Amino acid sequence: MTATTLSALQQQTVALAGVAQAARMVDQVSKTGSYPLEFLTSSIHSLFMFEAASVEEVFDGLAGVKLGLNNLSSLLASRQAQENRDLARYMFAMLYLERRFASDRAMMSVVHARLQHASFRAEHFAGHVNDTCHSISGIYQDTLSKLRFRIKVTGSAQHLENTRNADIIRALLLAGIRSAFLWHQLGGRRWRLLLQRRKLLQTCQELSRGLGVV
Repeated sequence: MTATTLSALQQQTVALAGVAQAARMVDQVSKTGSYPLEFLTSSIHSLFMFEAASVEEVFDGLAGVKLGLNNLSSLLASRQAQENRDLARYMFAMLYLERRFASDRAMMSVVHARLQHASFRAEHFAGHVNDTCHSISGIYQDTLSKLRFRIKVTGSAQHLENTRNADIIRALLLAGIRSAFLWHQLGGRRWRLLLQRRKLLQTCQELSRGLGVV
């Protein structure tokens, strides 16, 4: 990923915003059954960007991750805020699970191959993002959900028991883990979240302002 004008820290921030975006939508779907379609589409799109030229391209442009930038800014500014508690829990769970996933080369190979197949189907047969989420949900169930550590999603039983919502949540979890993998590839580390919190917040706010988010 060299075709970008972003600094190393900006690239890491965009990737981490991808994790935040997936986490926020997991929280929203589990509690309300709703989601912003444009950002769901961008997050799902990121799973099929196997040869992206830049971190922005992974999300089909920086605007595709502005929900994540907004929520990452909020989290970095006030992690203890009530509205950010589940967001933080999901984010750190994704970052942790990504490391377990990255250590299993066989599982990574299976996920990659099945995402390529799902990408082909999404491009040629399925016209709606919900159909794609169903395919990705199956990939998640057959692979990452088999790991010892599992992400516990909490919310309304009514929404969690809905099959379509469950598919969307699993697809978003995989998208968040993909962003966490990208973040790690770009040099992101969990310990830096503490030591560089202010720099990350400033960078996030600058990127957000450029999109007219804040």
